Amino acid sequence: MEITDSRIDAGKAFDWGRTSEEYARYRDIYPEEFYRKIVDRGLCTDGQKVLDLGTGTGVLPRNMYRYGAKWIGTDISPEQIEQAKILADAGNMNIDFRTVSTEQLEFPDASFDVITACQCFWYFDHEKVMPKLAKLLKPGGKLLILYMAWLPYEDKIAGASEKIVLKYSPKWSGAGETRHPIWIPDVAYEYFRMEEHEEYDLQVPFTKETWHGRMKACRGVGASLSGEELAKWDAEHKAMLERIAPEKFEILHYAALAVLKKL
Repeated sequence: MEITDSRIDAGKAFDWGRTSEEYARYRDIYPEEFYRKIVDRGLCTDGQKVLDLGTGTGVLPRNMYRYGAKWIGTDISPEQIEQAKILADAGNMNIDFRTVSTEQLEFPDASFDVITACQCFWYFDHEKVMPKLAKLLKPGGKLLILYMAWLPYEDKIAGASEKIVLKYSPKWSGAGETRHPIWIPDVAYEYFRMEEHEEYDLQVPFTKETWHGRMKACRGVGASLSGEELAKWDAEHKAMLERIAPEKFEILHYAALAVLKKL
């Protein structure tokens, strides 16, 4: 499904369905610490019912399935949901994946203990979504917003990769990340209060193949470039990695979380 949003990439269209296979193979990269930060806060654990928004290929529910929560994952892209189902079935996981936008969710009020949004919160129409999420949460329920990004100004390989993406996708607004708390729109505070936030660094391991695949699966590359542009990007990015990257390496990222409690 093609998406156009004036807030993102200056309105350039993108479609996660075009890169779902690479997404499934190369974007399941969060280190154990990322999940431990969630569990240590008593979230997404046994006895809880959790809704994962913008679930993509189900990275969050699949990796946290072992902690015992009952998960539903939703995403606007049918191709992403197809991959999520394939991967969950392969792991013998009973996760309910559904193709639906967050703005069009239909569940009974007070259905969930926790709602999660990982790498997707800024895509939503917050004026519509925030009151809906508050209604879907049980009294005292929590909205957990999660994010992780490489740091291009501090990591040589990440910076070089980003320059090549911008060459072919100059309006890509995912570039130039620095450490900062997750942005929360003002409307959220009509329904939630900020309980806590945290930002911390992570070293994420890659090989040349997996980093190339990770970059191809980003919005500025596989989800938006034409076939000709993608072929040129592919060749240039592989050549860059051959010049400057060892076979195995780590990429410096920072991660951030925000826990909002329903009023």
